[in-house]
Amino acid sequence: MQYEGVLSKMETEFAAQIQYYLTFENSFLNVNQALDKNIEISFLGYQCLNCSKKKKIFRQGFCYDCFYSSPAVGDWIMRPELSTAHLGIADRDLDYETRVQLQPHVVYLALSSEIKVGVTRKTQIPTRWIDQGACEAVSIVEVPNRYLAGITEVALKNHFVDKTNWRKMLQNEVLTLDLIAEKTNIFDKLPEEVKPYFNPDLDEHFVLKYPVLRYPKKVTGLNLDKTPNFTGRLIGIKGQYLIFEDGTVFNVRSFEGYVIGMNIL
Repeated sequence: MQYEGVLSKMETEFAAQIQYYLTFENSFLNVNQALDKNIEISFLGYQCLNCSKKKKIFRQGFCYDCFYSSPAVGDWIMRPELSTAHLGIADRDLDYETRVQLQPHVVYLALSSEIKVGVTRKTQIPTRWIDQGACEAVSIVEVPNRYLAGITEVALKNHFVDKTNWRKMLQNEVLTLDLIAEKTNIFDKLPEEVKPYFNPDLDEHFVLKYPVLRYPKKVTGLNLDKTPNFTGRLIGIKGQYLIFEDGTVFNVRSFEGYVIGMNIL
C-alpha cells in the first residue's frame, strides 16, 4: 500500500490500546495496522503547513516567514506564562490569541520516564498526554486562561521536570512513581491565585497503553534531511514516534510540513 502527502502529527484515539492515524490529502492510514511490517519512507519535498508554499520548513511545520509571523507559533505557545490576551494585549493577533488563550486550561502531572509537569487546553485531554508518550497522567488544576496555567507550571518546575526524556520514554525506562501521592502533596506548591482552582478529584487518573511489540535497547533518530530514504520493520508507536526494529525512531511531529512517500511492504 502506497501513500503520499504532507506530514502532520498523527491523529490519535484513546482506547484500550492507543490508535494512531496518518492523514494525507486523499487518504489515511491506521498506523497500528502496519505493525510488524516493513515501511519505506521517502522524502519528496516541503510544504509549509501555514502558507502551503513549497518552501523549506524552518520549525514546527512552518517556513521561516510564517514561523515569525503566524500567531499559531508565538512565544506564549511554548511559554504559557507569557500569555497576555487576558490583559487585552496582543502578541501577534489578539483575536486568535483571545480564542486560544481565554479558554479552560489544565496543568497536569504525567509519567513518561519521570514525573513531568505540563500545560494543555482542556480540549486536548488526553491527546496531549498521548503525544508525549505518557504512561499515566493526572490533572492538578483547571484554570480559565493560559496565563494562570503558565504561572502554575513555572512554580512547579522547581519540583518536577518540564520536558520528556524522549530516549527513556521510547526505551520504556519509566520510574515507578505514584502520581496520586504526588498530587495530594502539591497544593502548597501552587501560586496563591491558582489555589482556588485546585482539582482534588483523585479518580481522574489516566492510564495509557501504546501499540508496541517490543521496546528497543538503544534508539537513533531518523533525520529525513540526512537520510531521505529509509526502510525498516515497524515494532511500535508511542508518543509521536514510529519505532523500528533496528532501533531507528521517527518523530513524525519533528517533520511536519515534509512531503513524503510511504510504502507499506
